[in-house]
Amino acid sequence: MAQSYLSLLRENAQAHRSIVCFGLDPDINKIPATIITNSTEEKITKFYSDIIDSLPSDKSSVSALKPNYAWFAQYGFDGLRALKALIDKYRGNYTIIFDGKRGDIGTSSEAYAREAFDFFGAHALTVSPYMGEDSVKPFIKRCSEGRGIYILCRTSNSGASDFQSQDMALTEKPLYISVAKKALEWHADGVGLVIGATNTDELEGIYWAIEPTGKEVPFLIPGVGAQGGSAADVAKTLRSVASGQLLLHRINASSSIAYAWQKKETSDYVGAALSEIDSMNRAIALRI
Repeated sequence: MAQSYLSLLRENAQAHRSIVCFGLDPDINKIPATIITNSTEEKITKFYSDIIDSLPSDKSSVSALKPNYAWFAQYGFDGLRALKALIDKYRGNYTIIFDGKRGDIGTSSEAYAREAFDFFGAHALTVSPYMGEDSVKPFIKRCSEGRGIYILCRTSNSGASDFQSQDMALTEKPLYISVAKKALEWHADGVGLVIGATNTDELEGIYWAIEPTGKEVPFLIPGVGAQGGSAADVAKTLRSVASGQLLLHRINASSSIAYAWQKKETSDYVGAALSEIDSMNRAIALRI
């Protein structure tokens, strides 16, 4: 029987002493010009490999990688080959969360599930619930095989309030609370939620909406760094409401890690990224 996704999350958090997730959003214009390769594929692969291969084994590092499909696909087959190469290289050591935000009619969702899990080999996938139960079920079925899904609940982007924060007439609660509760109705071990780091009060509210069920729901929490979220604030909130499930959750940062070399005005892109990861781990202060 396949290892459950929740077990994988706990195992990797313990192995790497971290709940940091490193988001992979390749931007050729921000990859150092000192990386000389023959193709865009090689440039992307080398850049991220240089950083990930340098992660320390003797102290906290990262326990998950979150490649964003669009950032790779914008470079055509070069980008997609780089995506496949990075997943193949690291899936044995880190939880791979395929950030594709998939969701369509049932048969199309089945095809998307095969893409993310069978072809790319990811452990988990981000999923849009907008089209309802039949569009989500093909992904949830894969949880029985040890896969995970993260349903978009309260995202970190500025436009999220256009719909997600609007009160529902029947419940007088925001739409994102209804999404969280619907996810519980669809629940299987491995079904999680995407909840942005930019508002910890909302994060706490979502937790209390699902807590009475006693179900374990992993959170993927993007928005730290460039979007203004604080790893320390997120960790403080998680520790105050769900300390027993802390190892299930992942706090994500992408460009603030990968392109820290620009902010720090140094050519040492690896050292700058590792320093940013170390700062996140210190802010989270996970004790294992």
